[in-house]
Amino acid sequence: MTLSPILRPWLLAAPLLGLVFTACQPGGKSTATGPDLIQANLDTTVHPGDDFYAYSNGTWFKQHPIPASESNWGIGKEVQNEIYARLRSLSEEAAKAQATPGSTQQKIGDFWAAGMDSATIDKQGVAPLKAELDRIAAIQSVADVQAAIARLQPLGVNALLGLYVGQDAKNSEKMALQLWQSGLGLPNRDYYFNKDARTSNIRKEYQQHLTRMFGLLGQDAATAQQNTQRVLQLETKLAASSRKLEALRDPYANYNKMTIAQLDQLTPGLGWQPWLAQMELTKADTVIVGQPEFYREAGRLLKTAPLADWKAYLQWQLVHAYAPTLSRNFDQENFRFYGTVLQGAKEQRPRWKRVLDAEESALGEALGQLFVKEYFPPATKERYEKLTANIMTSFREHIQQLDWMSDSTKQKAQSKLTKITRKVGYPDKWKDYSSLKIDRSSYAQNVMRANQWRYRFELSKLGKPVDRTEWGMTPQTYNAYYNPSNNEIVLPAAIFAIPGLKDANADDAIIYGYAGASTIGHELTHGFDDEGSQYDEKGNLRNWWTKKDRQLFQQRVNGIVRQFNGYTVLDSMHINGKATAGENIADLGGIVIALDAFKKTEQYKKGEKIGGLTPTQRYFLGYALGWQVHQRDERLAQSILTDVHSPAQYRINGPFADVPEFYEAFNVRQTNKLWRPDSARVKIW
Repeated sequence: MTLSPILRPWLLAAPLLGLVFTACQPGGKSTATGPDLIQANLDTTVHPGDDFYAYSNGTWFKQHPIPASESNWGIGKEVQNEIYARLRSLSEEAAKAQATPGSTQQKIGDFWAAGMDSATIDKQGVAPLKAELDRIAAIQSVADVQAAIARLQPLGVNALLGLYVGQDAKNSEKMALQLWQSGLGLPNRDYYFNKDARTSNIRKEYQQHLTRMFGLLGQDAATAQQNTQRVLQLETKLAASSRKLEALRDPYANYNKMTIAQLDQLTPGLGWQPWLAQMELTKADTVIVGQPEFYREAGRLLKTAPLADWKAYLQWQLVHAYAPTLSRNFDQENFRFYGTVLQGAKEQRPRWKRVLDAEESALGEALGQLFVKEYFPPATKERYEKLTANIMTSFREHIQQLDWMSDSTKQKAQSKLTKITRKVGYPDKWKDYSSLKIDRSSYAQNVMRANQWRYRFELSKLGKPVDRTEWGMTPQTYNAYYNPSNNEIVLPAAIFAIPGLKDANADDAIIYGYAGASTIGHELTHGFDDEGSQYDEKGNLRNWWTKKDRQLFQQRVNGIVRQFNGYTVLDSMHINGKATAGENIADLGGIVIALDAFKKTEQYKKGEKIGGLTPTQRYFLGYALGWQVHQRDERLAQSILTDVHSPAQYRINGPFADVPEFYEAFNVRQTNKLWRPDSARVKIW
């Protein structure tokens, strides 16, 4: 994935996506071999040329139904259970230890103990939020509204403002203050306006959810219903001025740098300088506004909407942000809407897993140090560093052989590729949590203090040199990213794991498909997708293409947009080809680049079958293993509206239909459903 403002891990807390590296556990019980694993997953009743997603993983899906507590299930979740178990053990040991006050072990142990103390949490009810709720209730002016919003920002409550410090897209050496559209209770703007039955029902349920949450705050039925309408009116107006998912991918359109005085002109009468000072941002002299129209409307609403509306909105935003940390009634109602209605989960996950999610968000790199020490040895790191280098060499050859790119642009592309920084496994420098206070008195307040620590950690970067050694993910995260401003790929240790398969037992075909194509090649290609290609080798938003080359590139991008627009996923819902273009380009690029790198291995050259499968067949099956995930319809519908990634089925079937070697490996003919004529197959890199 490409790291973008809406994915900044400190801005939007995300659930733990950890995956432990099975191969790294000394004395582990995993003895599966590649053939066993691949063959056990196959559904040979399906022709690979009709639906490779079902062929490659169909038996696994039948044997691994989605648990009631989950909205999706797949390869990441399977081994995530291993990391949960290991982090739980580490946390329980820390909680029992007589750890030195202020030590990492003390913080981990106390965070865990407070989160697991459900009796105290239930007894406290909403009390941990009382001071903030009282301040909101005391609002008497627009200035008070602004002050309340400013106070909520460090607490991780993104009420109205999506504020963060990040690299200036046009000057990657400088950290800049940035404003992004934010402040909605539903996933994005489309949920407020789409008229299909599914989304209309979600809006109806959302209204009921708001009313129930206000009721839990102690409001009578009439007041709760009034406040519900106030929130809906405000959020609908904010949504109307918010940009659509695909529009958020245009880096030029979402780069609007201005002085604080110009920001004042955009929102007359608000006085941003004192407002920013309230948010501990006294050093800011300029700001990059992603969506000026959103802030123009936000400024208008601050001055014109009744104070009662803002009180209701801020009460809601606060309780929404902290509901999972409060008493059972808040937590369960929050899950009912966001877990069941939006994503289809039938029951909540065990409390200990949810506490680990919060612990990951609060103390992720502290846990990461313990994780790496026990489960990611140097030999494994070395294997994937070499794999990354091999795939970079293949990409370099692909660029040189392009028939649509001029020599001058090729030279610049090669320069950019050569300068991509590769971060594999874990950071060389860890975050210092010494100033973060954690105790056992209140789970919610521990989360508050962790959010405040993270807020100040990020804001402290303003005016300082960019720290290019920093990681945006923890080592135990089952994910990876390309950061265009740093021109870097970041590959956490956990992303290379295969559940139930020791690394030593995984042949190159599986590894090149699973880790090489779906992760390393994918992230490298992000530097050259329709968005990443607009940044130069130094990470600056600058055009380095000739006009003709850019036009020829865009023609190929348009082809992949048309291809994915044509996939109907659920009911009448189609994949948004423009919103998902970058990920679809990266999927296709990763597959063809890693495949050519695999062709240089001894396994490919020998051509020997393993388990009745050729090396090339095993390569494609290794890639498909990475998208071994199925999901509930509710989750699928949400992803279509909010995710820049295509659903897993089309991350396999979509790009494979464009790769000639796939047709050859599995004897795909014109009568098969995945067959596409040569003229319709997309080739970019």
